[in-house]
Amino acid sequence: MTFLLKQIFSFLKLLNSDTGTNQIAAGVACGFILGMTPAFSLQTVLVILCMFFFRIQIGAATITAFFFMFPAYLLDPLFHFIGQKVLELESLKELFTTLYNLPIVPWTRFYNTIVMGSGVVAIVSSPFVFIFARILIFKYREKVLENIKQTKFWNAIKATSLYQWYYKYDSLYG
Repeated sequence: MTFLLKQIFSFLKLLNSDTGTNQIAAGVACGFILGMTPAFSLQTVLVILCMFFFRIQIGAATITAFFFMFPAYLLDPLFHFIGQKVLELESLKELFTTLYNLPIVPWTRFYNTIVMGSGVVAIVSSPFVFIFARILIFKYREKVLENIKQTKFWNAIKATSLYQWYYKYDSLYG
């Protein structure tokens, strides 16, 4: 429970920081892919490697992956239907047979209807999630954060010595 709360607080801190919106939105999109696809497969490893090689916010990815795991279970019948339709396409049967006979590719479990359906839905939807997250981050920083910073309550908090100490500590040690 404390891990989840720590991730939520770090995500809020991240939204309030000067971190680029593209990095955070890419983290949300990667978290969407990780949350929608079943865990412990080669796809998960590939997405995590992409997060390390590119400038993607890992904190945003972990917290969104956690929250997208729950709707993914509810969408399993839809994923099964889509995966079954993709796997039964006559034009792709030869490709799937070749992929299955390769050394590492079967670890992706692409032959499972839920894995295939969730992978297709997650990969097709992730650009839209990226754009939507980017718009939401802009709106949050533009409207909500600026309104909070102008309140008397926030100014009173900034005037306390505890806040000054935290700001100094955060600037020194991150």
